Amino acid sequence: MPARKILLVEGRDDEHVLKHLCRQRGVPSLDEITPLGSVERLLENFPVRLKESDVEAPGVVIDADTDIAARWQSLRDRLRMAGYRNVPDNPVCAGTILHPPPKTLLPRVGVWIMPDNQTKGMLEDFLRFLVPSGSRLFTHVEYSVTSIPEEELRFNQLAQPKAMIHTWLAWQAEPGKPLGTAITAKFLDPHVAQVDVLVAWLKDLFFP
Repeated sequence: MPARKILLVEGRDDEHVLKHLCRQRGVPSLDEITPLGSVERLLENFPVRLKESDVEAPGVVIDADTDIAARWQSLRDRLRMAGYRNVPDNPVCAGTILHPPPKTLLPRVGVWIMPDNQTKGMLEDFLRFLVPSGSRLFTHVEYSVTSIPEEELRFNQLAQPKAMIHTWLAWQAEPGKPLGTAITAKFLDPHVAQVDVLVAWLKDLFFP
């Protein structure tokens, strides 16, 4: 059986965004992009996939959420327990790729922490990079979301990036497209510099 290239992600939105970005940017198809359903399940599954004999290169895309240092530490601990000895103290800005230690059967492995390996946040914070620069409409989106009266607010502060991106998509020519197809529809721009960095990481990890 040929060695497989697999990418583990948190949810369906992550899966579809990455598939559409890869298609738009000419990244060859991966054997598997697997949504695990939660951060906890992803972290639990990750060490198991590192030990599968038919996996050539596993990658992980995971949200930093409120604390990127804590998220990286949870991944670093698992990588070190699996046998990787060259795990950096901090994630690499351009995406982390680790080569297996000598005389081991471990695979090459990669980690990308949303949005940019440097700051707290989530998938939707990354997608804000894909909103056209200087958009007056998005300025109005930001104002509308942040000026909701407190007594009418239905989401917490952590969900604000989600509210902004979905409001942006609700105000397009075809309102309410899912995140992935919104990229293909050009409501989100797949050719910005931040996507360049993600695409370079994917290619370096899976197609060196």
